[in-house]
Amino acid sequence: MSAYLAEIWRHPIKSCGRETLTRVLLTENRTLPWDRRWAIAHEASHFDPANPEWVPCANFARAAKAPAMQAITARCNLAYGTVTLSHPDLQDLTIDPDNPDDGATLIQWIMPISPGNRALPAHVVRNGLRGMTDTDFPSISIVNLESHRQVEDRIGRIISPQRWRANLIVDGLAPWAERDWVGKRIRIGLAELEVRENITRCLATSTSVSTGKRDTDTLGALEAGWGHQQFGVYAVVTKTGDINQADRVEVVG
Repeated sequence: MSAYLAEIWRHPIKSCGRETLTRVLLTENRTLPWDRRWAIAHEASHFDPANPEWVPCANFARAAKAPAMQAITARCNLAYGTVTLSHPDLQDLTIDPDNPDDGATLIQWIMPISPGNRALPAHVVRNGLRGMTDTDFPSISIVNLESHRQVEDRIGRIISPQRWRANLIVDGLAPWAERDWVGKRIRIGLAELEVRENITRCLATSTSVSTGKRDTDTLGALEAGWGHQQFGVYAVVTKTGDINQADRVEVVG
């Protein structure tokens, strides 16, 4: 079976919800549209709204520190510039994250699921055209479903691949074949991407996307089974083009 694109995901507010797509236009040297477009800076953040450049993920509220955030889902309305957030323990919320009043509403909404012993959410920020990814380059994250199944086998039960918070989920590959892509170019639909590096994982992946509770030692499983805590790869778009679910995925150089 040829490798193909099984799922497309975007995360409009960093660590604060995800939604699935059937198609999207990838643009050269840009993140997936509306992916990590916003982030929630906490009270100890060094992000400067007057100079909105990329800063590391430690400056933001995230599921590694606030596991309940992992259970948030999102729906974007691009025409109105709004995001609707849902969580099993909270009422749905629709906001325009660029509106300061709506940003303040989001901070109040997320406060009940934010640990009191951590720096608390403070304000919603945006850094311009590219998403606030965990990399200092505009990355697209890719995971391999067959590698995910290997982790499930190691753990001894099924877990959601959404724990990895990937943009693109690929199926039809051999286990861990994506690790051989680093330094190569791949084609998905009409787009091409250069695979830059493996993704080192954090504690967020230990948390259920259904309940927001830590229930699985994913990092321990990776370490015990393969001697590292890496899963998936980061890539950069090198050729603009549409991608669709079920598009073929192939190495081209």
